[in-house]
Amino acid sequence: MIEDNPNSPETDVEDVETNIENESVSPYACLNSKKLHDAAIRALDHYLAPPSRKKAKAGQRPSTIFVVAPNVDSETLLAHACETLASANVMASELAFDLTGPACNLALGIQQMISLAELSVNRVLDQVDPQG
Repeated sequence: MIEDNPNSPETDVEDVETNIENESVSPYACLNSKKLHDAAIRALDHYLAPPSRKKAKAGQRPSTIFVVAPNVDSETLLAHACETLASANVMASELAFDLTGPACNLALGIQQMISLAELSVNRVLDQVDPQG
């Protein structure tokens, strides 16, 4: 036996069946059905959206809270990048000495990547402003 639930909607089962059969009834007749439909579309888009849609979202520009001054020349930017990489190299090296095992190897790997980037920036800086 089916008992009436005080929290159930005020539609009869017969009305729902009639509405399902009647194609002219909007799926948005109830306010909650619109919200549920929108949530379902967002969920499906999140998991099943074609790659082009996902790339469009990924291609959005990040916030420009920090901006490099537009009038700074390339040589100054390269010199600053070189100094920053040199500082990061020292920090990673110091950190590696305080660690042991895999954590030490990880810090040394990071330090090596920083060193390679520093060498690349130095090479470009030498091409911009040859010394000698």
